[in-house]
Amino acid sequence: MDCCHYTGIVSSRYSIPVPLRSQGISSTSYPVVSLQKASVVGYNQISNFSHRRSQRSYLKSYRGKVLASTTRESWDIGRFLRTLFFFNGPPNPLKFVESLIEKVTSPEPGEIPKKMKASGTVLVTGATGGVGCRVVDILRNKGVPVRILVRNEEKARSMFGPDIDLSIGDVTKAETLNPEYFKGVKKVINAVSVIVGPKEGDTPDRQKYKQGIKFFEPEIKGDPPEKVEYLGMQNLVSAVKNSVGLRDGKLLFGFQGNLSGKLIWGALDDVVMGGVSESLFQIDPTGSETGGPTGLFKGVVSTSNNGGFTSIRTKNFSIPEDLSAYDGIELRVKGNGRRYKLIVRTSSEWDTVGYTGFFDTVKDQWQTVKVPFSSLRAVFRARTLPDAPEFDPSNIISLQLMFSKFEYDGKLNPTFVEGPFELPFSSIRAYINEPITPRLVHVSSAGVTRPDRPGLDLSKQPPAVRLNKELGFILTYKLKGEDVIRESGISYAIVRPCALTEEPAGADLVFDQGDNITGKVSREEIAQICIAALDSPYACDKTFEVKSTVPFSEPFVVDPTNPPPEKDYEVYFKNLKEGITGKEALEEGIPAPV
Repeated sequence: MDCCHYTGIVSSRYSIPVPLRSQGISSTSYPVVSLQKASVVGYNQISNFSHRRSQRSYLKSYRGKVLASTTRESWDIGRFLRTLFFFNGPPNPLKFVESLIEKVTSPEPGEIPKKMKASGTVLVTGATGGVGCRVVDILRNKGVPVRILVRNEEKARSMFGPDIDLSIGDVTKAETLNPEYFKGVKKVINAVSVIVGPKEGDTPDRQKYKQGIKFFEPEIKGDPPEKVEYLGMQNLVSAVKNSVGLRDGKLLFGFQGNLSGKLIWGALDDVVMGGVSESLFQIDPTGSETGGPTGLFKGVVSTSNNGGFTSIRTKNFSIPEDLSAYDGIELRVKGNGRRYKLIVRTSSEWDTVGYTGFFDTVKDQWQTVKVPFSSLRAVFRARTLPDAPEFDPSNIISLQLMFSKFEYDGKLNPTFVEGPFELPFSSIRAYINEPITPRLVHVSSAGVTRPDRPGLDLSKQPPAVRLNKELGFILTYKLKGEDVIRESGISYAIVRPCALTEEPAGADLVFDQGDNITGKVSREEIAQICIAALDSPYACDKTFEVKSTVPFSEPFVVDPTNPPPEKDYEVYFKNLKEGITGKEALEEGIPAPV
């Protein structure tokens, strides 16, 4: 909040003015729309409540830094007290006076937010499986921070060592997926799969399984496909959604379809500093660009009594918003040619650091404005704090919109004009920078759409397709799990390998869509494809099958003295198209060539 550009002393005698009805503003109007708890930056300079020595010392420190109007008008102490009450509840008079004295005499913020933890971790689920363990090894060799989610801690530590970042949980049991496991996670590679093994049993290291399902009579071991592939996927998506973010952003405030972000807004104007500017927040039921409801920040700003700002601020959120998955905040506004501030706070204190960004508007035009988190400046009492802690998007407590004469460090808003103003805003949301890449890469299986495909000769299909029913409808539930991802709002890539082998990576590949191909492919190759997909906008929201060009009858080997060149998977990703899953054949009843 702009609260340190005042050189005048507020009189100890007050007269309460008639509300500014001539400007269309009611001094008793504080409309509220919805949810959460409060804070206001400071009455720290209401010097009439403190000792004159403190006044002189404090004011001296700011005198001459900012030019302000010396016009005097009656100060509305009633509105001032209502502001305090709105954001802080019923006041305790003794604590109130003590707080004022402390604020006036202390040049530092009331609370310094803790420095944010490092983020950008890739979570690997199913990490002890054939593909998952290779994903973990490759990521660690690349120096990428990795966390694994496993059921068996002893097995995982024996595979990856004692220093692996490990969480114990089971996707089939939602209660085991502690939210703390996913803090700092930006991306997920899911290699969880139902366990299929030989009916006659297997060796401890699963050598029969590794030969391939076509070489043994299979059965489901452990939890059934519905629980692992479908319900497990629902649990996983629900658990990671807040950490990895949504493709279209997270709505914080707005009225769009069935989405409705609700915040409790209150006016916070220069009355807390002795000024007479006045604003309010209200809902205009037909004010949006589509004729629907929109929020409206409006008021009258005046530089009288050394004032010059109006703002609306949310009450503190009852649960802090974790926006660490996102890159900034965007607003849909109808501009008036003025520059506004967006202030984000990560502390519940009344008078503390506000991380501040600016946005310019175009007169009489609806526009989307973006305020990147990287552009936010730590500001306290209109001064920048170069040594302030890094902004922590995982712990957002409140938001504030401000129209002010002042920017920071004595700079003035070049678009500021006294008088009435209004800023309609239909939405506030967190956004992800473009180009958007997959935040969730899932290893599924080729053949998931084939069991019910009309006209298909099952005798020529892989065992999993022929035995779908006998294996607990394994492919049916894998497809349902895919649909959970596609409908989640998370940016994704779904990789459908053909029969997996223990052969090395390096063979020539075929990428296809529509679920039509059969063949084999190396687990190591699939692991590399999953990791490459995380950083590829071409792989985003795509579903595709993969096989090598080497026939089943021919083993693929690599000469250690002459290894194949490293693949550029972007060449394959660039040819993929959205919306092709193989379900089209089911919906249209058209047999597809397989």
